[in-house]
Amino acid sequence: MDNAENKSALPKNEEEEKQNSGISRKNSEASLLSMDTNEEDDDGNEEEDDEKNVVVLGPQVALKEQLEMDKDDESLRRWKETLLANVDLSEVGENPDPLVTIMNLTISSPERADLVLPIPFQSGSNSAAFVLKDGSKYCLKFNVTVHNNIVSGLRYTNTVWKKGIRVDYKKVMLGTFSPQKDAYVIELEEETTPSGFLARGYYTAKTKFADDDGKCYLEMDYAFEIKKDWGR
Repeated sequence: MDNAENKSALPKNEEEEKQNSGISRKNSEASLLSMDTNEEDDDGNEEEDDEKNVVVLGPQVALKEQLEMDKDDESLRRWKETLLANVDLSEVGENPDPLVTIMNLTISSPERADLVLPIPFQSGSNSAAFVLKDGSKYCLKFNVTVHNNIVSGLRYTNTVWKKGIRVDYKKVMLGTFSPQKDAYVIELEEETTPSGFLARGYYTAKTKFADDDGKCYLEMDYAFEIKKDWGR
């Protein structure tokens, strides 16, 4: 990766976080499977390191209360007004915890119709949730809803194993999202599946969505296959 390392995508300071907190975004540092084993550490402890490095920011405050508390801080107030431009505050509840739901995953490829998979995936314990064609271009799109409060520093991690050996690990900082009625469509960069006989086969994986506070909104184990042709 040229612009950021997989292991650390958190903003360095509050001002940088504000600048990076766009609502509509197209991310450029993720893949379901890149097969780039040079970037990974052999111990595979990145997720444990993330949990250890979580900063405790104190109790969450309801959105309406936040706005009242910040009314004397002009810079912070303007930032939140921009972030909450499309929020109907009359529909925001008193629950201080953001409600984040990852609704579905769309796998898009110029070689086939979009494949939309409800989350969690509907597959058996030993069956693949989907099939990718080797050497094909594809991108991932997640539909994500946010309610009740702002979710700060939402990040996506994905770990892939083949025959018990970890072959890929990705972490992507998605950003800060305000509550709204419509789902956000988070599109990741187009990738190319590895090709050849050795790349084909059965893979297991774990996907996780969590925020700056360490709160996990989705942790899902699944399996997929890479084949010579597109499957279902």
